[in-house]
Amino acid sequence: MNLRQLEILRAVIRHRTTVAAADELALSQPAVSNALKTMEAQAGFALFERVNNRLFPTAEAMALYKESEAIFALHAKLESRVRDLRENRSGHLSIVATPPLAYSIIPSALSGFLRRRPETRVFFDVRRYEGIIEGVLSRVAELGFALGLTHHPGIAHEVVHTGEMVCVLPPQHPLSDQPMISASDLAGLPFIGLERGTRLGEAVRDSFARAGAPFQPTVEVRYCNTACVLAAAGVGAAVVDPFSPRQNSGNSLVVRPFAPTTHAVAYMLWSEAEPLSRLAKAFLNEVRNESRLLESGMSVAAKRD
Repeated sequence: MNLRQLEILRAVIRHRTTVAAADELALSQPAVSNALKTMEAQAGFALFERVNNRLFPTAEAMALYKESEAIFALHAKLESRVRDLRENRSGHLSIVATPPLAYSIIPSALSGFLRRRPETRVFFDVRRYEGIIEGVLSRVAELGFALGLTHHPGIAHEVVHTGEMVCVLPPQHPLSDQPMISASDLAGLPFIGLERGTRLGEAVRDSFARAGAPFQPTVEVRYCNTACVLAAAGVGAAVVDPFSPRQNSGNSLVVRPFAPTTHAVAYMLWSEAEPLSRLAKAFLNEVRNESRLLESGMSVAAKRD
């Protein structure tokens, strides 16, 4: 007895007539009647007793009905799983990101992504640039997000956001009234530098060199977020990526454009060794949308300032 025959048997047991069963299954009444005859012939025993144009299941038919419950429950679960996969509502996704993106664009994207996919499970880790590359190449993470990128064989990428480094100042800083801060403006003032050897740290040093300004940090830190926290506390000014000032200390920071222009480009990374899952592609779309919203917000803020 195949699955379709069991489905017909169950419908007839529920409705007690072949007409009602046929309506439920979108079949003709003769097709249901013929299916019952075939099933009884195959089984070798009667499945229904016919009384006043109604069909009453035999004990054997009811035994089959009860035994088939588990089959149809499993089938319904399988159909639900297929539907979830088709609509990207379940599964597992691994993500790694450098701090500026991990604390800005990724949380907003992840919130909307998971709200529409409550069955999805996500692994999310914050790493330095080298850890992002290693995580993607080793397939520990399906997606990586980082500021700046050097060519790495085996890694595909897409630019998700192009911005410029900014200068952050403590409240009431002597330069806070200036519409733009140059590297030369910062000479001789308390300054928080990014660690030598880091991608953004070298970019800031290069910008000072291009401006012919001395680079003399009072404090050196590894992460832009740390620089923002120290700037907000009054330690000094800092030149950081455009994402970090939007975090917790953003409300107590003065943020100004920085000259010379120093680009900060955010990338999405994945391995070329395997195609992206449907879930990963859906998350990338979410990040693209958040990037557009972020660009709009930054444009509004720039006009307001």
